[in-house]
Amino acid sequence: MSDVITSIDQLDLTKRYTYADYLTWQFDERVELIRGRVFRMSPAPSSAHQWVSGELHFQIKRYLRRRTCKTYAAPFDVRLPLPPDRQTPDKVDTVVQPDICVICDPTKIEAQGCNGAPDWIIEILSPGTAHKDLNEKFDLYQHAGVREYWIVRLDEQTVTPFLLDEAGVYQILRAKPFAAPESVPVGVLAGLEIELGEVWA
Repeated sequence: MSDVITSIDQLDLTKRYTYADYLTWQFDERVELIRGRVFRMSPAPSSAHQWVSGELHFQIKRYLRRRTCKTYAAPFDVRLPLPPDRQTPDKVDTVVQPDICVICDPTKIEAQGCNGAPDWIIEILSPGTAHKDLNEKFDLYQHAGVREYWIVRLDEQTVTPFLLDEAGVYQILRAKPFAAPESVPVGVLAGLEIELGEVWA
């Protein structure tokens, strides 16, 4: 029997791991698996990050009350899809924890999190995760079929939304990012607009 993994320092970060490995790790530090590679997550988020995340989540949750779609905030495991014959834990190699996600297919929601692509994901950039969110996760969410992806920049107080087109490629909603006091329309939830004046009150 292998030794119990209680510290990320026990992992070989040059190796590739699976969701089955992820489930056995017993350390406090939060990590994500992207195509088998381990990515450390940022330490405790800043107060600004927490405020923005909380306000976004509040506006979304208020809109979704008594609707089928559900919203979840990190920490919340999202296993991104592979072909059906590879969905077993020893084959799945991608587990992420988006800041906020919205899932409209109730069959994807399990006790362990979400098994499949959410309809909408929001990532709030921090210095430690910006490169990953803008590159690895952008490509990953596009490939997995996440229908809408928002990038929120705390330093600029802006939101840049991307919508998946029929060819499965993200298209930017408009060239200029949205900023307060504007409202941002949500493509996957008709009728919902996020009020940025409230987000950055």
